[in-house]
Amino acid sequence: MNTRVILAEDHHIVREGLVALLQREHDIDVVAQARDGMELVRLAREYDPDVVLVDVVMPRMNGIEAMRRLRAEPMRCKMICLSAHAEPHYVSQALDAGANGYVLKASAFAELARGIRRVMDHQLFLSGELAGDALQGRLPANKSPSARTQGPSFGTATRLTPRERQMVQLLSEGYSAQQIAVQLHLSAKTVATHREHVFTKLHIQGIAELTRFALREGISSLDAARPQA
Repeated sequence: MNTRVILAEDHHIVREGLVALLQREHDIDVVAQARDGMELVRLAREYDPDVVLVDVVMPRMNGIEAMRRLRAEPMRCKMICLSAHAEPHYVSQALDAGANGYVLKASAFAELARGIRRVMDHQLFLSGELAGDALQGRLPANKSPSARTQGPSFGTATRLTPRERQMVQLLSEGYSAQQIAVQLHLSAKTVATHREHVFTKLHIQGIAELTRFALREGISSLDAARPQA
């Protein structure tokens, strides 16, 4: 039986290219595509895939948060991060969130295909240079997938709840309280309360400072899509 895959990637042309390559593999079927973490979580619940390929940096909900959500649910899917970031703290965040693999976007496609097959064989897979870092003790490669749970985010963000981390991402990407309320199906008053809690926990005074925090912690990125005015 072929491996059923969902791909989450916010750049349309990259997503199309990866899907075309994946569909050439005789044992892999792409059953759905997502543009952000929120859509990924919804599609994973609907399709129950074998593997999800997750871009780390996506708008509305980033890949790390999406993996936390999936790992907290009774899903059997394996999870592989796709990222341009090779820094150890990005990889550590992914592994703590429950990733079974981490593939750099600079890698050849053959490495991604190999990673899918490895994780389906219950192995942890890291791109070549990351595996070298693990051997030298710079990454927590000794964590088995079964031992990893809904681990905390890196650094100061550990003090935030999952909802508060999502609030940080949306606020830093320029969404208004009303837009966030609509997206998350919350009241404007609840959004305001979450925002106040975030600012208090992080000792932050305004959106500019919150945005710097989100960028530093990898919660958001400079190329994240901005909401329509």
